Amino acid sequence: MKNVREKVFVCEWRIPRKIEFDQKDPLAYHMLVCDDGTQEPIATGRILPTGEISRVAVLMHFRNKDVDKLVLDGLLKVARELKLREVFIHSPLDSVDYFRKHHFNVVGSVFMEAGIPRQRMACPIENVSDAHYYLSH
Repeated sequence: MKNVREKVFVCEWRIPRKIEFDQKDPLAYHMLVCDDGTQEPIATGRILPTGEISRVAVLMHFRNKDVDKLVLDGLLKVARELKLREVFIHSPLDSVDYFRKHHFNVVGSVFMEAGIPRQRMACPIENVSDAHYYLSH
């Protein structure tokens, strides 16, 4: 999990390690996807008991293979097991319209996170189950 996040967020996105690996990690449920052939980790994500989905990272070579859908499906399964009614993300501003099309609603004002302007977006769990998303940090 850490290797994938380090490659994607720390190396590619230049997010400081101390921000990427935060105090929420021990509280979160993590999903890890491995390559069928090599058994190497290729994608990860987390969901907090509050319903926050974050830290979804897919290695560059696998981004066009719907691996993010596997991560999201696993995180949504956890959300259902936790009996959450809603999940939410902190969307980059250029993805707000994309998430609106998939039943996420804007909540609150734009804020900065890891030097990136973000918008909190929430969706009832029953509306998100069949969607195809690419989620990020």
